Amino acid sequence: MAAGTSRKISASSARAHTRKPKSKSPSKSSGIFKKILLVFFVGILAWAYQATKPPPSRICGSKDGPPVTASRIQLKDGRYLAYEEFGVPKDNAKHKIVFVHGFDSCRHDVSVITAGLSPDIVESRGIYIVSFDRPGYGESDPNHASTLRSISSDIEELADQLALGSKFYVTGFSLGGQIVWTCLKYIPHRLAGAALVAPAVNYWWKGIPSNLTAEAYKQQLPQDQWALRVAHYAPWLNYWWNTRKLFPGLSLIAHSPKVLSRQDAELIPRILNIRQEIMAQVRQQGEFESIHRDLEFGFGRWEFDPTEVRNPFPEGEGSVHLWQGDEDRLVPAILQREIVRQLPWIHYHEVPGAGHMFTFADGIADSLIQALVS
Repeated sequence: MAAGTSRKISASSARAHTRKPKSKSPSKSSGIFKKILLVFFVGILAWAYQATKPPPSRICGSKDGPPVTASRIQLKDGRYLAYEEFGVPKDNAKHKIVFVHGFDSCRHDVSVITAGLSPDIVESRGIYIVSFDRPGYGESDPNHASTLRSISSDIEELADQLALGSKFYVTGFSLGGQIVWTCLKYIPHRLAGAALVAPAVNYWWKGIPSNLTAEAYKQQLPQDQWALRVAHYAPWLNYWWNTRKLFPGLSLIAHSPKVLSRQDAELIPRILNIRQEIMAQVRQQGEFESIHRDLEFGFGRWEFDPTEVRNPFPEGEGSVHLWQGDEDRLVPAILQREIVRQLPWIHYHEVPGAGHMFTFADGIADSLIQALVS
């Protein structure tokens, strides 16, 4: 028995010595893989955050920012608003107009009106115009809490601090024209009249039939369609989307000639001659605070629909005008026609053969101002 037992033990020992080493359990391998995946995911998120985060703004008058050269007022919330005056002296003016500049522009772009405005009309009609840098543009401080209402409040404060009186006119070009809708909505009691010149249209305004917005949207360049989708659905991606080299961003940001109509192309030499000295000032505080916030404003979610705006002059004590080129490739005329169809109190002026920049054409500025103040 002892010998037999000894043989069994020896056999058992032999098997123990020849047994293969144990491999790592599947649960341990899975845990390591999950940790690697987590680290990779966190790294991607950190990279994405840095990529979408714009550089800090260069505020005018700050230590590292551009100098302050413009006349400015300080608003109630502490921000500064830069402005420029044109026309007859304010105290002698019969008609006081606040001009709102468009996308990728500044206060100096009042030239879209004044460059072609006859001095005789300015003097005889007593025209005074004040143009201001919208928040983040030129020399006006950014507004990190901007809303649709806040820009109309800025305009009202500007008018009050410059003593323009209880009522004044407001006119805006392109995206500045779109901002005039906020004045009609929030400060109609302060208006003597209004002009929307080639005003930008938000393709997501619910008051415009979807078949029309779809038709107009398809007329835009594919790269612009994508940029506008980002501005509407994911505005926090605006900076990243429009600064990548992997794909083209909004064509307007790159000043692409692809969006020009025939007339716009013909007017470009005149426009550049007027604007070349001021273009460096437009984005000097940072692209995010100017053009990227503008995209969010123009094509984001609006808290009201312009087609629901009421006539601010039911007794005919003033008038609202909308000017549009019928060959505008940036803002299709079919959308403006629908808006004025729903708002018949607006005086609609459609200019044959005109593109988006038609205000630089001969005679247009005179017609626009005379219609506004008549």
